[in-house]
This record gives sequence, structure tokens and C-alpha cells, in this order.
Amino acid sequence: MDAAEFRKRGKEMVDYVADYLEKIDKRQVFPDVEPGYLRPLIPDCAPQDPESFEDVFKDIEKIIMPGVTHWHSPYFFAYFPAASSFPALLADMLCGGIGCVGFSWAASPACTELETVMLDWLGKMINLPEEFLAGKDGQGGGVIQGSASEATLISLLAARTKTIRRVQSENPELTEAEIMGRLVAYASDQAHSSVERAALIGGVKIKNVSSDDKFTVCGSALKKVLDEDKASGLIPFFFCATLGTTPCCSFDRLLELGPICNKENIWMHIDAAYAGSAFICPEFRHLLNGVEFADSFNFNPHKWLLVNFDCSAMWVKKRSDLIGAFKLEPLYLQHHHQESGLVTDYRHWQIPLGRRFRSLKLWFVLRMYGVTGLQEHIRKHVRLSHQFEHLVLQDERFEICAEVVLGLVCFRLKGSNELNKALLKSINEAKKIHLVPCYLREKFVLRFAVCSRTVESTHVKFAWQHISQLATDLLQTWEHDDHQQ
Repeated sequence: MDAAEFRKRGKEMVDYVADYLEKIDKRQVFPDVEPGYLRPLIPDCAPQDPESFEDVFKDIEKIIMPGVTHWHSPYFFAYFPAASSFPALLADMLCGGIGCVGFSWAASPACTELETVMLDWLGKMINLPEEFLAGKDGQGGGVIQGSASEATLISLLAARTKTIRRVQSENPELTEAEIMGRLVAYASDQAHSSVERAALIGGVKIKNVSSDDKFTVCGSALKKVLDEDKASGLIPFFFCATLGTTPCCSFDRLLELGPICNKENIWMHIDAAYAGSAFICPEFRHLLNGVEFADSFNFNPHKWLLVNFDCSAMWVKKRSDLIGAFKLEPLYLQHHHQESGLVTDYRHWQIPLGRRFRSLKLWFVLRMYGVTGLQEHIRKHVRLSHQFEHLVLQDERFEICAEVVLGLVCFRLKGSNELNKALLKSINEAKKIHLVPCYLREKFVLRFAVCSRTVESTHVKFAWQHISQLATDLLQTWEHDDHQQ
């Protein structure tokens, strides 16, 4: 393919993607395929001779689309949103075209510098404390990671290194292995599984802190477990607070937890993967109060800020904490500006070496939507979730299981877990909408997350009518079965 054909095919692909997104509501939200469907549809080996673009293009609808779950469908209410917008897609095209691998400033100065400035823009939009911003000569700063899981892992590893060095300076007789064996990380019993995974990779113990009846962790619960562990000779070193938990979007109490972490020399990381985007709206910014006590903070613009995956924004108060944990300087990566103090080499802030020019997506989206456009997107989703909550509350057969704060509603039929599992099964087998469940304490709960950029009130009403009808059918069969017995 030469440049002339690329121009032609590029236009065709843009048309295809635009048509796909414009008419996505006509496609069944969840695919009708079984595991292994794809292998028989394609050859066993790559072709020896080139094939035409037409042949490849034809196979998109024939082979790929039948196995796609349509995350951007207005009937997709599962997980949390996966953001997408036309400006972000265009920026991703440019990123692929430039094709730089921005591991250092010298590897592509614009790639590094735009990222630093975009993370400052984003930090100011959510009113992050000044210490988290790079500015012209700040000690903090932001970086784009691939996911919130990576941000948690990076902060845990940096905290581990920092704690080991501190404890060794106070107790020179202790080996690194002895200290490692005593380190403990903490997170809510509602925290994402990626926090436990970070501890697993980091080779440290992790303990759950019990959440209260609102599924939030308060200061007294953390203090209790810390006191017990310190009395046993363990070294608490890391606490991951969650703002907007995955099961029910609950918020840990930063204003209670932060001072405890600061006093005990514990690194506090805040995972606000989903909820963080909402903090651009003044009415939701209070949910971030207490961030001033944190060492690192993360949220995903690729969830709810119209920037498509991957773009996970992470800030640290002291970038030297990250660089101190990960810095290695082989000769082939060195450049003559690196010790000037004027440049950032992001390879020291992350697990991989290479990195894409992801800040282009932020730059395009922030400029072409503006803060007000993004605020309206968030507010619309929150309005729709309250609309769904209202519909649920009008039906006495159902109950709401957690406070609706942002775009997630947790609900269930009053009754057994088996009944609710059967309801979810009938919803997802009908494939008109798509939902996933969670457990809240011992209760099996259905999650309704407002996800698509194009979702409207009509889609929410349709979803509720569909769920309500399936519940009616289900309850009739259950009652019938009860009478039979």
C-alpha cells in the first residue's frame, strides 16, 4: 500500500468506523458466538503472498464483527464506561502515523512535553493540590499509564523501595529480605482485585480493611488493623484508598484516612479510576477532599472523559519517589539534556520502556470539547442513572442496594440470590441489553452502569421496561414452580 492508496483506504475506514458508531444501536449488544468460533473462519497460517485491502476489509463484517461485544452501544450497561469520541479517534490516528516510541525526552521531545502539560491541564480541571503538578519547577507531576492497575502497581513498588530505604537507614542491621518479609499493604474489602494483584507482583503481604454499612473505609477501621500489625512486628507501608469502588461506587473517607497514613509513614495511593472524571464538575469535587494527604492519585480519562483506551492519568507529589525506584541508565538511552533538570524521561515512571504518544488524545479532546462540554457529558450520565434509580424505586418488587452517587445503580429483586441470578441470566440471554453483577456482602446484585456516549433517556426507559417484563415472567415461573412443589 502506497500513500495514494492509503489516502483512499483511510477515507473508506473512517466512513466504516463512523457508520459503525452511528448505527451501533441496530447491532445486538452481545455476540451470538461460542468459544473458539473464530479459528475455523481463518487459515491456519499467514498468507505467503499479499492479499488486497478489499479481501481484508470484507472479513471485518464476516469474521470480526460477529464476535464483538459492542461497548459503545447505548444498550451496553455493564462494567464501567469505555470512553470514545471522534476527536480521540483522530488523535489516535495521528499517534499511529507519527509512530514515535517516547521513552525519553530525546526520543521525541513533543511526546514528553505535551504529556507533562496535559497532565497539568487535567490536574487543574479537577483542582488537584499544586504539589501534584509539574508546573515550571514543581517536584510532582503527572504521567499517562496504560491502566489504573499499572498506576497502583507503580505506586506500591515506589512505596516499597522508599520504605525499605527508610527502615534500613534506621536499622542498618536488617537485610532487605527481612524488611520485605514484614511489609504489609492495605486496601478496602471493596477495592479492585488489581490492588491485590499489585501486592502479589510486588512480593508483599496485603490485608483487607473492613468497610462499613455504606461500603466505605473509615479511619478507625484502618487504625485498628495497623495497631494490630505493628504490635506483631509488621511494617505497614502502603494504603490504597478507593474513590468510586467497582462493585457499588462507594468512597473511602480520605479526610480520616489521610492523616493516619501521613502520621504512620504509609504511602497513600488513591484509585479513582471511574469516579475521577466526575471531579471536573464542581458539585462532585468534594468527593476528592483529602487528596492533599495522598502521595499518588490516579483516574482513567479512558473510562468517562471521552478519551479512548488507553489513557490512565497518574500524579505523584514527589516524582523523585518514582524515579528513585525505577531509574536505570544504559548508555544507549542517555542523552545530553537528561541531567539538566529541565526534562522528564517518562521511562523512569512506568513498567515498560516504550510508550505511545497518548497525550495527543487528551489534547484533542480537551480542546474540542472544552471543560464545559465534558462536564455536560458527566452530568447527563448522572441524570440518567438517577432516572433509572427512580424507575427501580417505583417498583416494590425491587430494591436499591447502595447510594447512587454518579452513573452506577446497584439493584436487585427482593428475594434470594438464586432469583437474582436467574434474572440476570434471562437479561443477558435475551441480548437486548448487557449487565454484569457484583456481590455486596452476601447479596447477589445487578449493576446498571450508564456507559455509552450516545445513551439517552429512551434507552434507559427501554432497559427498565425490558428488565421489568423479564422479572414478571421469571416471578410467574418461580411461583408456579413453588406451587408445583
